[in-house]
Amino acid sequence: MPTPLRRSPGARVGLSIAIATGLYGVSFGALSVASGLTVWQTCVLSLVLFSGGSQFAFIGVVGGGGAASAAAGAAALLGVRNAVYGMQLNALLHPRGWRRFAMAQVTIDESFATSTGQIDDTERRRGFWVAGLGVFVLWNLFTLAGALAGDALGDPKRFGLDGAAVAAFLALLWPRLRTRDAGAVAVACALVTAVAIPALPPGLPILTAAVVAALVGWFARPRLETTQEPT
Repeated sequence: MPTPLRRSPGARVGLSIAIATGLYGVSFGALSVASGLTVWQTCVLSLVLFSGGSQFAFIGVVGGGGAASAAAGAAALLGVRNAVYGMQLNALLHPRGWRRFAMAQVTIDESFATSTGQIDDTERRRGFWVAGLGVFVLWNLFTLAGALAGDALGDPKRFGLDGAAVAAFLALLWPRLRTRDAGAVAVACALVTAVAIPALPPGLPILTAAVVAALVGWFARPRLETTQEPT
């Protein structure tokens, strides 16, 4: 018999993650307005794109004076991981009908991690939907709150919020740099970006660094697969 929903470990983890991540939407809303987007453009970005890393990358490029195409490219590159998550979750949860479309929209780092961290199919489904839908609702509500607050404050650069976008993005990236290989790729990409900034238009340095990261990942794949084989 399935565990009652009020005692479900998947639902509890999903709810806690939804609250913690959803509150973070305030930062995105304020920073997006600071980057030059209007309140409604900020809200549409959260509703449609709905991926924190991609959204921060988008406003980072726009705020730095980059073209919209470069911003979209950077956001799309960072969003590729969600497609990989979707393939794994599709095989794990077997969604049908309208759930396939809903699942595609709320497949993010948090819902994927919550679902795959459970030990049975029922808890995996509960964890995924509670985390995914919870983050979606709260993220969009707090995005609106942050955008309205940022608009009322005037120019947020007076408070140093323009630098907070970089800090927020690093906070999202930091948990993925625990291994030596990931850290080495991050350092290499940071160096490439630093060298490219004076020579390329805004937005292109981050795309150049992304290409370098993809090439390193591709050519290092055989070695990584060898080191990950069970002993």
